[in-house]
Amino acid sequence: MPTSSASTPDPAKSSGGGGVQSLERAFDLLERMADAGGEVGLSEVSATSGLPLPTIHRLMRTLVACGYVRQQSNRRYALGPRLIRLGESASRLLGTWARPYLARLVEETGETANMALLDGDEVVYVAQVPSKHSMRMFTEVGRRVLPHSTGVGKALLSAVPDDEVRALLSRTGMPAATDRTITTPEGFLAALEEVRRHGYAMDDNEQEVGVRCLAVCVPDSPTAAAISISGPAGRVTEAATEKIVPVLRQVAAELSQALASSGA
Repeated sequence: MPTSSASTPDPAKSSGGGGVQSLERAFDLLERMADAGGEVGLSEVSATSGLPLPTIHRLMRTLVACGYVRQQSNRRYALGPRLIRLGESASRLLGTWARPYLARLVEETGETANMALLDGDEVVYVAQVPSKHSMRMFTEVGRRVLPHSTGVGKALLSAVPDDEVRALLSRTGMPAATDRTITTPEGFLAALEEVRRHGYAMDDNEQEVGVRCLAVCVPDSPTAAAISISGPAGRVTEAATEKIVPVLRQVAAELSQALASSGA
């Protein structure tokens, strides 16, 4: 006589919220790997997660088979290439979700609004809403720039430890986009300290002559993100900055809440 499925508990189901425990654990492993820099050993994961080694090994084997994790020659596990496609799609969606908030920035400040992410050693622009002024700034969505010469780059790197910033700068170099670009690690680290102290970043003719940009990080974003406004230096004056920065911070906080509530 066949056994009723209702009488046989599914070991994959978690006890709380009706979720699938094995999926929860697999995603937790991926998050822990990301937090550890993308590569871990099984014993490290066991120590931090509290899961037994056989369970971790079984989950890792499944993730490897699916392409989301790969096993290195040293037997450690690294995030796999199949995650890249998911990340790129999610980044595009992040820009889509941000557009209404950027539109508010344009409405309240009159200047072009952007959203950018830190992708590896570069900044990539994922969304933009242009100003209604005839003289306005355009940054192509998808454009990649080095972070040392941009307001969004400074905002994003202000949350990164100084030794990691130095390592990044040594990899990218610090080419001058204009005669105002910061081109030494010491100068850039001093600028980041200013960002931390004032709570916003400025690109003052450093990426493009005649253009000033103000930027803030999006707090608690699922990936490092910043929003900014950019416009002619003659309009983005010191007086205008005092009015614009509080708006930037408010919109960043609201966007952060929206991303959290959407489960992004």
